[in-house]
Amino acid sequence: MESSQENNSKFKKWFKRVGWAGFAFFTIKGLIWLVIFYFGADTLQSCIK
Repeated sequence: MESSQENNSKFKKWFKRVGWAGFAFFTIKGLIWLVIFYFGADTLQSCIK
């Protein structure tokens, strides 16, 4: 139970430091990387055929 509260505290501290703009930036960046990997794998599969 204590480690859960500790993790929650670390997240709150990080979120206060970066704010909404940082949170949105990292979320969008992660989604862009997922799209790049998806289309990259799709392109490689079409090259192999």
